[in-house]
Amino acid sequence: MIRFVLVIACMVPLTLALLPVHLLALRYGWRIQRSIPQLYHRIVCRLIGVRIRQVGRRSGNGPVLILANHVSWLDICVISAMAPVSFVAKSEVAGWPVFGALAKWQRTVFIDRQARQRTGEATAEIGGRLKDGEAIVLFAEGTSSDGSRVLPFRSALIGAVHHALGDEAPSAIVVQPMAVTYTGFGGLPIGRELRQRVAWYGDAELIPHFIALLSAGAIDVTVSWGEPIPHTADRKTIAREAEISVRRMCEAARRAGVQGAIAPRPASVAAPQPDAQFEPA
Repeated sequence: MIRFVLVIACMVPLTLALLPVHLLALRYGWRIQRSIPQLYHRIVCRLIGVRIRQVGRRSGNGPVLILANHVSWLDICVISAMAPVSFVAKSEVAGWPVFGALAKWQRTVFIDRQARQRTGEATAEIGGRLKDGEAIVLFAEGTSSDGSRVLPFRSALIGAVHHALGDEAPSAIVVQPMAVTYTGFGGLPIGRELRQRVAWYGDAELIPHFIALLSAGAIDVTVSWGEPIPHTADRKTIAREAEISVRRMCEAARRAGVQGAIAPRPASVAAPQPDAQFEPA
């Protein structure tokens, strides 16, 4: 609990210091509106004790729809620390205390799955953001898992985004799989039991999990980038290829552990660039 209090004591002034600048950047369209969340989450990861190991690289600097697995609310901090991105989230998140406000400030696109018209508006916004050159993260499982497996990727929203892009979508837009794998907890290699302490899924309450994770100490995570998939492929093909890629990358990261080298991939999957340690600044 002492660690939790110290982390919060640092996070509150950090948020209050960066928030006014970020709100001004959003209001006036300044370019730093994309880099401020990345800086914020890098510092937050450092405060929490998250150590990120990156395997592969994002495909260029152009527009990209990132299809990732989802384990915990901590995924947001980890992915945001890696690159300037926005997320797609269910509409309920917008009403969460503190977390909902942070999501809005990061220009999250909220999807109301119960209202088809609003879903169409949201996917149109995603399409417009991609055409403007942004990176959008979609948790393609549609929910979070226990971190020990990758759930089937849902193709419906991928198809909706594909439709929103239309026939005039820039050829530079790609779909890129991303795997988030927690490999260490409290300095120990993470097994099923410890992995479930990091994972936030099912009926687990957010606030108790948030307090426990901030009190835990060092957390090691591997973020793996897969080979890009052309956005022109049909939605089921994109979902299937991305799911296979993410599953293989998660398995490789779990085998490698906290410090080990990533095991060779099957011949059907292109090898990533050399992996690198990423310490949030």
